[in-house]
Order: sequence, then C-alpha cells, then structure tokens
Amino acid sequence: MPSLVTLAAADTGSADANRFAELEMLILVAERGSLSAAARHLGISPSAVSKSMSRLEARLGVQLLQRSTRRLHLTPEGCQLFERGKRVLADLEELEACVAVRSEPRGLVRINTSSSTGKMLLVPLVPQLLQRHPGLSLELSFTDQIVDLVEAGTDIAVRWGQLPPSDMVARLLGHTRQVILASPQYLARMGRPTHPDELGHHVRLGWSYQRAIPHWPFLVDGQRVAVDIGEVVRVNDGDVMRELALHGTGLARLSLYHAWADVLAGRLVPVLEEFNTGDLEPIHAVYLGKPDRLPPRTRAVLDFLQAHVDLRHAEQLPALP
Repeated sequence: MPSLVTLAAADTGSADANRFAELEMLILVAERGSLSAAARHLGISPSAVSKSMSRLEARLGVQLLQRSTRRLHLTPEGCQLFERGKRVLADLEELEACVAVRSEPRGLVRINTSSSTGKMLLVPLVPQLLQRHPGLSLELSFTDQIVDLVEAGTDIAVRWGQLPPSDMVARLLGHTRQVILASPQYLARMGRPTHPDELGHHVRLGWSYQRAIPHWPFLVDGQRVAVDIGEVVRVNDGDVMRELALHGTGLARLSLYHAWADVLAGRLVPVLEEFNTGDLEPIHAVYLGKPDRLPPRTRAVLDFLQAHVDLRHAEQLPALP
C-alpha cells in the first residue's frame, strides 16, 4: 500500500490526503532526526520535506520543529502532535487493514533483545516469520543494555527476568530454569562443589549490568540462602558468560534454554542441583501502547512469537546418563 505521502504527491488537490501526508512526514522527520534522512527514506528531495513542514506549521500557526547544529528537535507542540499523530495513523492503518481484501500486515517492525536471547530464540524463527508475513521487514537490535522503547524507536523488546513496574504491556513467551554450570575441565582442576558453603573456593562468574542480582540463591534445609557472586570476573553479555564457562574459567549461573545444547553434549555440567531453588524466570515480549491500538505489523509479530517460542524443555534439566 503506498504511503499517504506518495498519495498526496500524486493528488495535490486532495486537502485531506495532504493533511495526513504532512502528519506522516512530521512523524518520519522526528523519528529519523533530520529532513534529509526523511527525504531519503521517502525518495523525495529535502526541499519537498521542508516545504511540507512549513505548510503544516503555517496551517496550525505554531512552530513544530527547532533546528540545532546537529539535528532537529520537536517543540512541545510538535511533541504533542507527534504522539497523538502516531495513534491516528496507526488507527487509520488498522482500519484499512480490516476492510482490505488482503489484510496482510506490512511495514517495518523494530525488535530489541539481549544477544543471547536474540541468537537462541529469535534468529531461528526469522525465516518462518518472514515466510508467514512477507509484507513485513525487520530491524533487529541485540544488546544486553535495557533500552528505552520510545527513545530507541523500538516496537517490541524481548526481555528475560521479572519486569519492573512500567507503562509497558507484556506477553509471556515462556519460562526458563536457572542452573549453575561448569565445564568438565574446570571441575577436574578445582573439584566439584557439593554444598553452597564450598563456593568460596571457586571462581563464580557474575553479571555487571545494572539490574543484575548480586548473589546466587539456594535452598538449604528448606531455607533460602544467598551466596555472593564474587568479584573475579563479571560480564554484561550472556554469550560471553557461556563462553567463559565453556573454557573452564569458573562456575556460571545460566538460563537452561541458553545452555541446553551444551548440557546435552556434556560440555557443561550442572552442579549443586540438589540445592536449586527451582525458580523459573519468565521471558516476555513487551511493547508500549494499548493492546487494542497496536498496528497490524506489531500485532502480527507478537502473535507469531507467542505461538512459536517454545521454552517448555527449558523448565527442567534433560535426562542425562
């Protein structure tokens, strides 16, 4: 479906089309950060974008954009029009999709998640997702830093662990067990711990990101106890944590879905399982906005992830010899 900007260019006599086109262009300029970036995206000249923004400001009688040496910024009035305008265009897109003969979701969906979650859960599903919805395009961002969905322009974030209170809406994708693992080489060199009290003699790989829990929980004689993760090695990337464990650096507490293949192959060995609390950590797909106001493209990806991410195997250790 052509954009409203394209339609307006083809029919300059339609006032309603031009109004929607100007609104769509303002949103694109704000998201891209410059007139030239918006022009490149639309395949038109920067002067055409500038004239459209000038017409919009003249019609409303307020300044919407402020120019600085580095980029454009929205005025308070521009911010108000940007936020409400996005909802208006999303409603229009959804309405057209509902009545169209082929209501296939179309457009770009930006997804953010951690490196390990992205590689293990998301990447294997991308081919099937694109086959199911060929009108979609994806922008994947993998980082272990928690991003602000609005500032990053992200539609969906896949996040591990308990979610703090926020304005985000969450869809549960599944749960994963947490397991303390070590390589056979490390256990041969340092010995296998048989009780949490013995962890003081072992290297414990920990997390350095802000929301990390600074201890490992155990269940000893029916009571929950906590052991500090130590100070020797800390990382902020799940894949790096797994690689350190595989190379015999120390003990690591990893999500079972992340280390499943290594456990099955014997590359990583579970330890202290008799003291495992059995807690299951949730994995959610989160987004901003009301569920009944989601663009069809975002809803299609959320529905697909909820239907195809399967973490049931990660709730218990596999049967090992």
